[in-house]
Amino acid sequence: MPGPGKKLILRVAAALLLVLALLAAYVFLIEPNRLVMKEETIELAGWPAGFENLKVAVVSDLHVGSPFINEEKLDYITLLVNGAQPDMVVLLGDFMSSVRGGRVVEPEVIAAHLKNLRARLGVFAVLGNHDWWYNGQRVRRALENAGIRVLDDEVARVERNGQAIWLVGFKDAWTNRTDIEGVLRKVTDNSPIVGLTHNPDLFVRIPQNVLLTLAGHTHGGQVNLPFFGRIRVPSEYGQRYAAGHVLENNHHLYVTTGIGTSIIPIRFRVPPEIVILTLKTSAPEGAK
Repeated sequence: MPGPGKKLILRVAAALLLVLALLAAYVFLIEPNRLVMKEETIELAGWPAGFENLKVAVVSDLHVGSPFINEEKLDYITLLVNGAQPDMVVLLGDFMSSVRGGRVVEPEVIAAHLKNLRARLGVFAVLGNHDWWYNGQRVRRALENAGIRVLDDEVARVERNGQAIWLVGFKDAWTNRTDIEGVLRKVTDNSPIVGLTHNPDLFVRIPQNVLLTLAGHTHGGQVNLPFFGRIRVPSEYGQRYAAGHVLENNHHLYVTTGIGTSIIPIRFRVPPEIVILTLKTSAPEGAK
C-alpha cells in the first residue's frame, strides 16, 4: 500500500493529467468550433460624411474543409453576416484549406454558399496564399460566377449619399508580386481609399493615401499563451501585425484573426471571428 507521500504524488499527477486532457479538448475541439461576432469602430481623418458609420463585415481565412468548417458552417456564417446588415462585405482570402484532418472542398461549392451573402454596397474579395497554391484562377472564377467581385490588383469605386470611396485590392504577398503603385494608378479621383489584402506584411509598402488597410492571414497565431504571447505568427514582422487595429504614423491597418485553421487545427485564446467594422470620421484635433 502506498504511503501518504506517494498518494499525494499520485493525486497531483492525476489532477495534472485531467487538466491537460481538458486543455487539449478545449484547444482541439471547443475553441476552433467557436465563432464570435466582434464589433469595432475605427475613426479615420478625412473619411467622407457620405460614408459616416459605414458598416463593413470582415471575413477571412475560411479554410473550408478544415475541421469544423463545412458547408453547413458556411451557411451559418452567411446567416450571421447577413443578420448584422452590413453596408459592405469583404472576404480577405484563403477560402481553400490545407490542414491536418481536413478535406478538399471545391471552390465552386464554397462559392455557391457564399453567393447568399447580402450587403447594400456589394461583396468584394481578394485571394490568399492557399487559394493560389490550390488554383487561384479557378477560385477567382468560382467567386465571380457567384456574384462576388474579386479585386486582386484591381479597384472598385463605391458610391453612397453622393460621395465615393475606392476599394483597392492587392494580390497576396507570399504568392504574387504586387505593383502597389501601379494598382493605385487605377484610382481616377481623390476619393478616399480602403485597401484590401490577404497578408498584412504588405502594409509597410502601402502609401499614406490609403486611409485603411484590411487584412487576414495571420489567424492571430492561433495560439496566444498567457505571459508568453503568440507562439508563431506567419509574418516577417512577428507579432507587430498579428491581430486587431494597428496604427502606425497615422496609418491604419486592421487584421482579423479569421475563422478556420491552417496546418494544425488548434486555437487557444484566439477564437474564430467575424468582424463588423464601423468606419467614421475622426473629430478634429482639439474638438475631442
